[in-house]
Amino acid sequence: MPFGCLTLGQKKDYNNPSDVADKYDLGQIVKSEEFCEIFRAKDRNTLKMSTCKKFHKKDGRKVRKAAKNEIMILKMVKHHNILQLVDAFETKKEYFLFLELATGREVFDWILDQGYYSERDTSNVMRQVLEAVAYLHSLKIVHRNLKLENLVYFNRLKHSKIVISDFQLAKLEKGFIKDPCGTPEYLAPEVVGRQKYGRPVDCWAIGVIMYILLSGNPPFYDDADEDDDRDKNLS
Repeated sequence: MPFGCLTLGQKKDYNNPSDVADKYDLGQIVKSEEFCEIFRAKDRNTLKMSTCKKFHKKDGRKVRKAAKNEIMILKMVKHHNILQLVDAFETKKEYFLFLELATGREVFDWILDQGYYSERDTSNVMRQVLEAVAYLHSLKIVHRNLKLENLVYFNRLKHSKIVISDFQLAKLEKGFIKDPCGTPEYLAPEVVGRQKYGRPVDCWAIGVIMYILLSGNPPFYDDADEDDDRDKNLS
């Protein structure tokens, strides 16, 4: 089943694992995350490289929901500062998402190494993030997990663009949203307070990102954060 015909929730027309293997050569696992495994992949026909995210259905409802949600959202968006979906497959046991390959570093890694950005570099990053988020909000999409780790340089060139990644928690705003999720350091007060919320929570997260870029430190910090190993992603 080609990407454009993928119908989520359909139980009768799955891809076979061989469909994925016939089109893509999957390399070794690059990273394992909470919901998925990440690979480098090469299109066997074009030889073009991409990033593959593999979700195992057996890992539970939360994982299946994250995979289906990311496919749905990314099929809606096309923006030069958003990592684009290239292809998607659903088998009986897995979801495969193939995304543009970003070869640059995470902005988070740059901060760890350099400490902070200059005002000029910060303004360049923020302009791109704001343009992408304004586009998402025009489609009534709330990202809900904007953070430094999800801002990536598209390549290693000096003037590489920034792209936003990780849309597993993104949500279409159909009235107010109730379920809290995200990363604690970036959460807006209404999410922390378990109140109804919408697109403005992304604007709060952007403010936190800008503060860290300029200062090298988060605006809100609790010493207790270092004393536990809890998962920092709410879901």
